[in-house]
Amino acid sequence: MLDAAPTTRAHAAAKRYIYAWGDGRAEGNGSMKDLLGGKGAGLAEMTNAGLPTPPGFTITTEACNDYFEAGKTLPAGLWEDVLEAVKEIETATGKGFGGAANPLLVSVRSGAKFSMPGMMDTVLNLGLNEETLAGLVALTGNERFGWDAYRRFVAMFGRIVLGVRAERFDEPLEARKEAHGHGARDTDLTVEDLKALVAEFKAVVREDAGRDFPTDPAEQLDLAIKAVFASWFGKRANDYRTSQKIAHDLGTAVNVVTMVYGNMGDDSGTGVAFTRDPNTGENVLYGEYLVNAQGEDVVAGIRTPAKISHLAEEMPAAYAEFRAIGRQLERHYKDVQDLEFTIERGKLYMLQTRSAKRTAAAAVKIAVDMVEEGLIDQREAVGRIEPAQVDQLLRDQFEPAARRAARRIASGLNASPGAAVGRAVFDADVAVEWVARGETVVLVRVGTSPDDFHGMAVAQGIITARGGATSHAAVVARQIGKPCVAGCAELVVDYGTRTAKSTVSGIGFAEGDWISLDGATGDVFLEALPTVSARFEDQPELQKVLGWADEIRRLQIWTNADKPEEAAQARSYGAQGIGLCRTEHMFREGDRLEIVRGAILVSGVATRALALVAALATRMAPRTISRRSPSRNMCSVRQRPIPWAP
Repeated sequence: MLDAAPTTRAHAAAKRYIYAWGDGRAEGNGSMKDLLGGKGAGLAEMTNAGLPTPPGFTITTEACNDYFEAGKTLPAGLWEDVLEAVKEIETATGKGFGGAANPLLVSVRSGAKFSMPGMMDTVLNLGLNEETLAGLVALTGNERFGWDAYRRFVAMFGRIVLGVRAERFDEPLEARKEAHGHGARDTDLTVEDLKALVAEFKAVVREDAGRDFPTDPAEQLDLAIKAVFASWFGKRANDYRTSQKIAHDLGTAVNVVTMVYGNMGDDSGTGVAFTRDPNTGENVLYGEYLVNAQGEDVVAGIRTPAKISHLAEEMPAAYAEFRAIGRQLERHYKDVQDLEFTIERGKLYMLQTRSAKRTAAAAVKIAVDMVEEGLIDQREAVGRIEPAQVDQLLRDQFEPAARRAARRIASGLNASPGAAVGRAVFDADVAVEWVARGETVVLVRVGTSPDDFHGMAVAQGIITARGGATSHAAVVARQIGKPCVAGCAELVVDYGTRTAKSTVSGIGFAEGDWISLDGATGDVFLEALPTVSARFEDQPELQKVLGWADEIRRLQIWTNADKPEEAAQARSYGAQGIGLCRTEHMFREGDRLEIVRGAILVSGVATRALALVAALATRMAPRTISRRSPSRNMCSVRQRPIPWAP
């Protein structure tokens, strides 16, 4: 890792809680994830490497834990250190926090040690009020941009910090868009629309939060920092950590970052990209972006974005620089990187780098390819593959003939591979309730948010009408191994009637109907399709990784096998012996059951012996159960492992 820069900042707090970066030097580095979180450590490392990052600072995970230990009170001296760090950003940027002439706006972003995509909170455009808005408009000469940033800030701050339900902001926004015609986008809104929305949003805050929207930038920052800390123990974050076996006492860092704007016109944009395809593992730049947009638009699926390759045509210089940075970061970290970026008036800024979440198939292919490319060794490759990923690669797929004959409802983006079958549900809470009573479900949403995670976790698969391959639904589905079809634009989802219908095929379904989705192709089918087992023989990369594991491991692998065909399958998978053989399974097979019952019930010893001989004659498998220990009964026989016969 690159060396951190020393700091000359005085600290009012008893501990050092602030680590800043800017002007090509950072006080932290990429090895400090425990303290700075993944986002803060990544920004520090990129800054030290000379990459274009906006100035900012990180409040450590220790501050988060001390905040909760003190009864949700900022540690003594921390606020003074925050204000001092803000002054340093002002010096680095030449802007003023709360100043009308050249206003400094910041984002306040979470960042834990382990990646938790979308599970905690972020606030953008912080520092806006009527005065700074006027300065921003005068400075940029772009009134629409200023009011667009302000309506976003009021809605995001109101939802995340003040606890107002998201629908209260979504409804007036959708109404304004509908006034411009069906299918209108947020970019179709006029300056007058945006001004009216700001007024409506502020009225919603006053009504629902019981207070006026805060106009003091310092108060906004104080409340936002506390809200990000609080999001560490939010329901969705707790559920996610439990599902991913992440400790609950790590805490989150808070990153205060100078805002850069992707919504300043057609020479600006924002996006998310991966240095390799996280679905397949192919060594190509993979991702999406939106022109004239801010970061949450891509992740939330508000608009369906364009493929990152198209950026080479729209902004060739920015694309070439971004592609080179992606390669540099992958070589530096020796792993696939998940990158966030913003282009402001043609200038590229890097906002995040972290190890990318990927499907099981991609994980195996990437590990093998990186060994062959000399980036990592075989031991490292084996260590990167989780047992659950091997299990996922051996899951069922749709039976080809049934798939060809099935009624296709709609098609979308193949966001996360796999075959999923279940009853359609349209709400995350309903998904949890139905699964608890024994149903299998597929979660269908217009678009998912972090609040839907508990429903995604129990569903067999996820379908969204909006969003792309880097949307929340897609990223989370890949991480937790769920099939997902995202951006299914032809699917009209109606939460009120709990129905969905394709505008292309005309086929619809209601809650409780059986549906099937193929995350590898992006197809959604009516009814429950039958599945077939995946073939280990068809997965050469997996065979190679497991072969490397054989060379490294010290343990032998023995299987549970009760029948000859099970022993043969286990051997084809590389098992070295039989560790458990349940003889009662063999005796229940086919016509043996009646013979065994007869042997138990007959009174004569000779007759019983004849019955047992008959049982043994019905395709018993002496080779697979030879040398077993004498059985005490006919239930479960745990025995000395049986090596394979030559």
